[in-house]
Amino acid sequence: MDFLFLFLFYLALLVIGVVTICICSKTHCLKGLVRGGAQVFSYLIPECLQRALLRLLHYHFHTRNHTIVILHLVLQGMVYTDYTWEILGLCQELEFSLYYLFLPYLLLIINLVFFALSCVTDPGTITKANESVFLQVCEFDEVMFPKNVICSTCDLRKPARTKHCSMCNRCVQRFDHHCVWVNNCIGAWNTRYILFYLLTLMASAATMAMVSTVFLVQLMVVSELYLETYIDDLGHRQVVDVVFLIQHLFLTFPRVVFLLGFVVVLSFLLGGYLCFA
Repeated sequence: MDFLFLFLFYLALLVIGVVTICICSKTHCLKGLVRGGAQVFSYLIPECLQRALLRLLHYHFHTRNHTIVILHLVLQGMVYTDYTWEILGLCQELEFSLYYLFLPYLLLIINLVFFALSCVTDPGTITKANESVFLQVCEFDEVMFPKNVICSTCDLRKPARTKHCSMCNRCVQRFDHHCVWVNNCIGAWNTRYILFYLLTLMASAATMAMVSTVFLVQLMVVSELYLETYIDDLGHRQVVDVVFLIQHLFLTFPRVVFLLGFVVVLSFLLGGYLCFA
């Protein structure tokens, strides 16, 4: 069975699985499966291990910590290492423009600057000192944001469009969400930084995708493989087509092709989330 067919088959199974989970999540089926699975594991896993696992999950997903930040930097480093190791040298042999090749690195530097600003900038924490100032920023609509509401945790009056973050244990003006990727709340004072962070991250992924695509196309043009013929399984001579070229690239440059697929999907996901944000 052809490698490309196997890859597409696995990809189709993955998509079907994701769609099935999304459909089941809107019904009680998924909750029942999760509850049943949890009961089975509760009998199989010792109670001390269960408590340790719950503490670990609570630490990583319900408290402020740098685990996801480190994971983000490691993933970004792995992608750029793969790009440098697999593509940069070969593109230089094909006489690509250095400005074109080093554009992803320039975007990486800009992206890390906005990433750091998103991590360390105060999102708009409500304190005793600035409480009266924030009360004048947004109007109370008496529906979602009534007047004279006291935060039971901070013991402060809540200005309009303010929400208490349980992970950071503080009230944040124009609170959007708590982003685990930057280990910080997204609020009034750092929203612009997270938007520029998403923009530069999307741009770096898209630029890397374009360089990888041009590299693979240029490689086919230089080798003139598209002009060749091959013998199929039945012994017939066939003209090289697009499917054969893609399969050849998978087998010859698997890391480049998988990197291309990853950054293309990442570009669309980041672009969609950026538009939503």
